[in-house]
Amino acid sequence: MLTYCNELTATDYCKLRTSVEWPDIALDQAQSGLDNSDFIIACKDGSETVGCARIFWDKGYIAYLADVMVDPKYQGLGIGKKLVLECKNYIHNQLRDDWKIKIVIVSSKGKEKFYEKLGFTSRPNDTAGSGMDMWVE
Repeated sequence: MLTYCNELTATDYCKLRTSVEWPDIALDQAQSGLDNSDFIIACKDGSETVGCARIFWDKGYIAYLADVMVDPKYQGLGIGKKLVLECKNYIHNQLRDDWKIKIVIVSSKGKEKFYEKLGFTSRPNDTAGSGMDMWVE
């Protein structure tokens, strides 16, 4: 039975990174990222963490949706959608009168359509350039 919670260990986070073939990071680095997240949502199958997502928010108008990961054995079950919608709901609950908050994400290659179905706009488009990133080592 799948359950959702707001707790995620660095060990489980790193296991999920491996399952989706993302680069390894140090356990203490993962813990620091989790400690500094504004919102964490995890999906568990019993005691096994099978998905997660995080939000970082500047407390103003920009929120970053990070690390939407679902173990490939569990993809296609609606877990990713639930994780993203929980993050969106968290941000929605932060709104004040006359506020709007923009959620941004850097999609993994090939996952753009998933996010578009949830209301995100692909870049580049008529008003915005390509998303970009950089690893600092």
